[in-house]
Amino acid sequence: MDALSIKALKKRYGSGLEALKGITLDVKEGEFFGLLGPNGAGKTTTIGIITSLVTKTEGTIRVFGIDIDEDFSAAKRLIGVVPQEFNFSIFEKVEDIVCQQAGYYGIGRDQAQASCEKYLRQLGLWEKRRTTARELSGGMKRRLMIARGLVHEPELLILDEPTAGVDVELRRGMWDFLEKLNQKGRTIILTTHYLEEAEQLCSRIAIIADGRIIENSTKRELLKKLDRETFVFDVKANNLQIAPLEQVSFTPLDDTTLEVTITKGRSLNLVFEHLGRQGIEVDSLRNKTNRLEEIFMGMVE
Repeated sequence: MDALSIKALKKRYGSGLEALKGITLDVKEGEFFGLLGPNGAGKTTTIGIITSLVTKTEGTIRVFGIDIDEDFSAAKRLIGVVPQEFNFSIFEKVEDIVCQQAGYYGIGRDQAQASCEKYLRQLGLWEKRRTTARELSGGMKRRLMIARGLVHEPELLILDEPTAGVDVELRRGMWDFLEKLNQKGRTIILTTHYLEEAEQLCSRIAIIADGRIIENSTKRELLKKLDRETFVFDVKANNLQIAPLEQVSFTPLDDTTLEVTITKGRSLNLVFEHLGRQGIEVDSLRNKTNRLEEIFMGMVE
């Protein structure tokens, strides 16, 4: 079953601006789906329409088969949303923010408190439950938003830039939490500007630009489109004067660092062997840029 089905969705504003130009998108139940695009591409508008914050001009949206125009209340119960901006009262306590959200879905107090405790513990916020939101760090506020979005146990979780402003350690902790959530069957839609995040988490990725879907495929299929990769090698050598190698370019950055660009189809093993024959020992290597980022920039530029 499709967790989300969008057909020919359009949004026009009175000024004549056409934010969405007939996008069609299906997200399968259980997928971890990435919706990527530059600022102004239409991501937030799409999420706004799904969650009734924005009125669509044309098109249909179904959530687990329920048309949002026919029974939005039923569809809404299946959706949890974590918006990009903090939208809770900073003067309320953490547990009150989460439990009150459950009340909007008709969840009783005992069940709400149990669900609140479950997610606050999982997100490392239980010890802060009686703390006001204004006393939390930025990363804790992000996790509070996720707990609030999950308290009514939605089948579909929509995350709009959930790790913006979060440090690397906390971001990776949130990745681990979201991966486990998805492995338990929760469908997740993620928008993010951290393309490393999308490559780490998402099994399918759509790219939106200028109100249109310009790519929609599995992560594996998308990465196959990368025609070359650039690596940074840390090396030991007396000099970095390197003989040419077909479909590979070598650019010394300093006496111990080498930038290597490899055309698709060439093996890293061939590069290691080529360097080894010239007395150059490779200590370590890393991708210069995120692979998905290279593809993304090539599509939206």
